[in-house]
Amino acid sequence: MIALTPEEIAAATHGRLVMNNDGDAAERISGQAQTDSREVAAGHIFFARRGEETDGHRFATQAVDNGASLLVVEHEVDGRVPQVVVEDSTVALGQLAQHVIAQVRAQGALRVVAITGSNGKTTTKNLVAAMAAHRGSTVASGKSFNNEVGGPLTMLRVEADTEILVAEMGASAPGEISRLTAMAPPHIGVVLSVGLAHVGEFGGIEATYDAKSEMVHNLPHSAVAVLNRDDPWVAKMADHTAARVVWFGLREDAHVRASEVVGTASGTTFVLHIADDTRPVHFRVLGEHHVMNALAAAAIATELGLSIDQIVASLEAATVAAPGRMQVLPGRDGITVINDAYNASPDSMRAALKTLALIAEPGSRTVAVLGAMAELGEYSGDAHDQLGLLAVRLGISELVVVGAEARRLHISAINEGSWDGESVFVEDHEAAFDYLMRTVQPNDVILVKASNSAGLQVLGDRLGEALA
Repeated sequence: MIALTPEEIAAATHGRLVMNNDGDAAERISGQAQTDSREVAAGHIFFARRGEETDGHRFATQAVDNGASLLVVEHEVDGRVPQVVVEDSTVALGQLAQHVIAQVRAQGALRVVAITGSNGKTTTKNLVAAMAAHRGSTVASGKSFNNEVGGPLTMLRVEADTEILVAEMGASAPGEISRLTAMAPPHIGVVLSVGLAHVGEFGGIEATYDAKSEMVHNLPHSAVAVLNRDDPWVAKMADHTAARVVWFGLREDAHVRASEVVGTASGTTFVLHIADDTRPVHFRVLGEHHVMNALAAAAIATELGLSIDQIVASLEAATVAAPGRMQVLPGRDGITVINDAYNASPDSMRAALKTLALIAEPGSRTVAVLGAMAELGEYSGDAHDQLGLLAVRLGISELVVVGAEARRLHISAINEGSWDGESVFVEDHEAAFDYLMRTVQPNDVILVKASNSAGLQVLGDRLGEALA
């Protein structure tokens, strides 16, 4: 973070500064912002947030013991460092992020790339961050930080010499993307897709569209909107932005596109087209659906000034989308575990199942270990039914359904009638692990996929270790 005094931080957050006997209101603080006291180190700022399960104020002393130089709190606490007392610590976090971004933009050459979409944000962000590093000092979150807390935490890592900020901007309710873009107004606003992720919270696909389109509504003429030409919902956004539109996709009228896409167990090959230039690409991130993320990243990188050869080199250097996202864990006896359990939506579930069916060698079994998809509301039942049917129709060898919330997926599969006991239901990931370790066969390809709340990422990692 840029260096600020406690007085400046208090002013930016509309807070009241409380000094201790040894404090200096003019001392400049430049450490990272943290909301988890366990991650606080010397010189950091600790924001004590009230959560659903705990209250960060309880851990203020631990944060100070770990080296915090300043506390942002909603009421005074016992502490040996200055405190800024605010009405809402989460709001204050965003206010400080907005102040820091504005200061750096006013003094330097910071460019903001903001990415949203129902699927693919983290993968695209990681690809763009690797490419942007060729152009200058780059800040991007190492995790899927894209909400009212994670977004500002990433923004507050910006320093005076930062040239590019790559920020995910997610939403589970209307207005969230608008708030994030107000904190860090984008030079390049990106919309990857409009799908059923979080549709239960939004109330329908139309409401999801409205929320995602917040990314481009307020872009000025000087900005760029990078949009998915193949997604009809995203394509509609071109009519609602003042920014210059750059299309990516498989369609021939996209500015950045792919042709000759071929998926294999070692990744996907395709031909990349940028304007009049073409290059073959071997993209080692598993799953043809990730080609769209690669195209979005290529479009962004082009706007940042990278050449097509630099873009191709960066794409070919990527080996995994992100931990827990189509992460290939090779094992003994030709067994492969694909851990894709960081998160899930109907779109990403379908893509993962199709990839599983595609990459298995003849004679190998395909085993799909699936848990529930969260945040689908009234659409949940139908979405899980459709996945059960898809697993059958793709000829997946065995389906292992984990957890009561996903049981409907199991029922749908066995009711399809074309199987004979190839779907198994277990109560939790411990039971799934025991079952799979008893039944695994040489050359099996095992996909583990669910929403993060189902907790199957641990199962994927554990299987990878046990079968290594």
